[in-house]
Formats: sequence, C-alpha cells, structure tokens
Amino acid sequence: MMVSVATSFGLQEKIKEKIAGFNGHITITSFGKNNSEITLQPVSTIQDFYPDYSNFHGVKKIQAYATKAGIIRTATDFEGVLVKGVEKNYDWSFYQEYLEEGRIPEFGQELSNEILISREIANKMNLTLQDACKVFFIKNELDKLPWVRVLKIAGIYNTGFQEFDEKIMVADLRHLQKMNRWEVDEVGGFEIMLNNFNGVDEKTKAIYQDTPSNLNTENIIEKNPIIFEWMKLFDNNIYLIIGIMILVAGINMITALLVLIIEKTKMIGLLKTLGCQHKSIVKIFLINASYIIAKGLFWGNLIGIGLLMIQKKFEIIRLDPESYYVSSVSVVLNPSLILLLNVGTLLLCLLMLLLPSAIISKINPTSALKFD
Repeated sequence: MMVSVATSFGLQEKIKEKIAGFNGHITITSFGKNNSEITLQPVSTIQDFYPDYSNFHGVKKIQAYATKAGIIRTATDFEGVLVKGVEKNYDWSFYQEYLEEGRIPEFGQELSNEILISREIANKMNLTLQDACKVFFIKNELDKLPWVRVLKIAGIYNTGFQEFDEKIMVADLRHLQKMNRWEVDEVGGFEIMLNNFNGVDEKTKAIYQDTPSNLNTENIIEKNPIIFEWMKLFDNNIYLIIGIMILVAGINMITALLVLIIEKTKMIGLLKTLGCQHKSIVKIFLINASYIIAKGLFWGNLIGIGLLMIQKKFEIIRLDPESYYVSSVSVVLNPSLILLLNVGTLLLCLLMLLLPSAIISKINPTSALKFD
C-alpha cells in the first residue's frame, strides 16, 4: 500500500512539476486571436500585478513571455518548433535541473542570439552545442517574407516529457517582440508560478476576477485536460490496491485468530468456568492479534520505506518517457499518509476481527474442557 501511494503521488507530482515548468501553473493572456500555444495578441506589461503579484498568497513568481511558431532548417532537414521568448530575469531553475549539456542562455542588455533547445530537437536535426542554426518564423500580415534568425545553441535540456521536448525552444523575448512589431512594454502574456499545485482552480478563478476584463486566465489543467484526466486514473488504482490489500490482510488475520481460538479452546473453557466475562476473553485475543498486526506493520514499514528510499536515491526502476512522461519511477514520502495507512490498516483489521471473536461466546465451558 505504501509503495503504491508513494509512487503514484510521486509520478503525478513530477508530471505536474514538468508541465508547470514549461508553462507556469497559471497563464494570463489577451482575449482574441491567442490560442493555447501561440500568442498573437500582445499584452502590456504596465499592470498592477506585474512584476510583483502580491495580492494572493501562494504566488511564487510572475514572468512575461511570448511564443511563436518557427521552423529550424539545416542543409539536410527541417523541423517545426515552438519558440518561447523569455525576459532576462526569467527563472531558469526548471531548465537548470534538466540541463544535459552546455549552459543556460545569457540575456543581458543587448539582444542575445543564444537559445536553449531540447535533446529531442538536437537529435532530430543533428545539432550540437555551439552550433548556429537558422530558424524561420511564420510571417505576419504586414511581412512579405518570413523572418529568419541565426541562433546559437548555448545549452541542451532533456526533461523526458516528449510532448514538450519535441517542440519547445527558448530564446530572447526581444526577438519575438521585434518580429511581431510590438512595443518594448508588450509581451505575449504572463505565466504565474505557484508555491504548490494545491488549490490551483480556486486561485485561477480569483486571479481572473482580479485582472482586467480584456485578459484571460487559464491554468495547466485547462490547457492539458487529457494528461490530467489520465492522471486521475492513478487515484482509482490507489483506492483499488489499498482496498484489496486491506481485505487480504483482514482475511489473513481472521484466519490467524480462528486458529488461535481453536488452539486455546481449553483455556477459554477454563476461564469461563472460573467466571471470566466474555468481553475480557475477547480482549485477550484482540490484544494478541494487535501484537501480530503491529509486528507485521513494523516489518512492512521497514521494507516498504527501505525500497522507496532506494528507488528515490538510485532510480533503479526506469520507465518509458513516451508513455509515462518521466524516465524513472518517482517517489513522494509523505509522513502523514504513511501514518494514516498504518493507523487505518490497524483499525480496519481489528474491526474485521470482531466477527471471529463472536465464536468465543458460543463455546460451552464443559465441551471446551473436553476438547482435544
């Protein structure tokens, strides 16, 4: 049960962390031509909530961004990408964690041609660190020809989340502002990073009410409904596994208690002959059963936590990123959940033991003393 809960919650948390790393927990964009990926309608950075959104508890950071479709082209191949433009004070901690080669691009006062691409794109296009690549951007209505930028690869990241890795390239926001003919204070939108995922729906509604009427607010659940519906199936699996395990444990304990009652039939008869009450006899057997359960819980916790710690440190069990969005089984050790599992298992098993304990009341002292 512990392994099931820790790995399921760990997998969900890791996937949420990766999606939020690419898009933020909540995005604020303009109503209009914008879709879920490409920002076409600019938003002014002159807002009450930017650059410091302190109206709501739990907001870690708000940062401006823009996205634009492009095509990387080499002498032998080409690949469609989604270029994400970010500002110089962008929080790179997510990409830093998954940086596989090179360094994070440096965006200073001058326009930078450095970019960060994924290992997926690099492998497809046979690109390596420090390579200069041509990126063609879809033209606007006022442009006769597509925009072309020669950009230099400063770093290569690999999150294992193929759905995003295969298309996202990070560049200087000012490139996109120039190509879209935006002003210096115009961006594609804002992404809000929260301290944790809890209450993201409520925070989205609150932020929507707090922002101007021409701005739209959307969270990662609304932008990635299929992934989050898939993750909901994990919870159903957890409930099913816990239910089956408790049922198996309960049946085993009932069997063990019945064996104890049969072995101690003479003792039960003797105690009844001496005037011992039924409740007191049941209490003796339940205390004995509790000791057996506690012993099992001790070894279960020791083995379960040990296996989870080994997996967390060494990542022995690997997964296919194309199917699970992560490269290894992630683990979350929550002391509260572990305690709840232990207490719940103990109480439910003891409740199930009340049924075989009723047999004690039907044992006749005279017959019990003759029992062999």
